[in-house]
Order: sequence, then C-alpha cells, then structure tokens
Amino acid sequence: MPDRLLITLVPISAYMKKLFNKQIRILLITNGLILTAGAMLGPIYALFVGKIGGDLLDASYAFGAYALTAGMTTLISGRYADKLKENELIVVFGYGILGMAFFGYTLVNSMWSLLIVQIIIGLGEAIYSPAFDAVYSKHLDGHKSGREWGAWESINYFTIAFGAVSGGFLVTFLGFNAMFIVMGLISFASAIYIFRLPRTVL
Repeated sequence: MPDRLLITLVPISAYMKKLFNKQIRILLITNGLILTAGAMLGPIYALFVGKIGGDLLDASYAFGAYALTAGMTTLISGRYADKLKENELIVVFGYGILGMAFFGYTLVNSMWSLLIVQIIIGLGEAIYSPAFDAVYSKHLDGHKSGREWGAWESINYFTIAFGAVSGGFLVTFLGFNAMFIVMGLISFASAIYIFRLPRTVL
C-alpha cells in the first residue's frame, strides 16, 4: 500500500511543480489541509449537535454565530492584512486558532459551549482568510493567475470531498473526539510548517 501511494503522489507532485511556483504550491497544500480539516465535520455537523442534546434549530443558531463572527471580523482583519508586511504570520495565527477550536470540540457538552467554539472558528477563519488571499495574490504569475486561482478553487472542492468521506469514516470507527483531534493536528501541522519557513519564502 505505501508503495502504491508513493507511485500515485510522485506524478502529482511533479505535475504541480511543472504548473506552479514554489510559493503557490506551499499555499495550495497547506491551505488544502486546513480545508480538509474543516470539511470533516460539515456533513455530520447536525449529528454532532444532536449528540450533545441540540436540535436542528440549535444547529442553525450555532452555524449562524460562526458565520456572523467571521463576516464581521473579516472586515477588520482585511484592513490589518494591508498594513502588515509578513501576512504569512497572520495566516499561521489564524491556523493556530482553528487548531485550538477543533481541539475545543472535544470539550463541547452543551449548546453554549458549542456556540463558543463556533465563534472561535469564525475568528480563526476571518483572521487567516484575507491574509492568505494577500500572500497568494502576491505570488501569482500574471500570465497564469486564472489557472492558479482555478487550482485553489479546485482544491477547495477536492478537499470537501475527501474531508467529508474521511470524517465519516473516523466518526464511524473511532468517534467524534478522534476526528476533532485529527482536525486539530492537521491545522497545527500547517501552521507550524509555514511558521518554520524562512521569511523570504512567502
């Protein structure tokens, strides 16, 4: 099995190297991991809410709290993204907040605690998204910007598919907490990788 995986990944890696510069590849892969982590819960979110005693209306309230927080905070974080030189550090900070929030799901046992975690996730996404877009835009090849933004959009859909299926498997065989721990670890792995890069890379 590892040999087959390696045989599959090598052509993909070579293909990405041919099409995209180093910075775009790093951003696509690390953000792809974040998107995968977030997608793990998506399709079974209502089941989790039911598990802690909530109903469909409660699930709607919690998701609304996340979206409202993200929407308001994005306006503020976007202004700071324009002022700061090292936007990749803001991305790291946002990824770290998401990782902590995903771990926080393991402590959720009521709707109030779920609302808090959802608000923190909204903050994390709002903090990293404008900074990520700024860094990504900075490294676009002017003649390939459509292809490079298209690659991000495509990875977004692929990660939703992969995350949804893998999240379902994790919960089915290991439970929700195992999935939340995996989500948190993936987020911290992306944050640490970008943080450890030389500042001149991104």
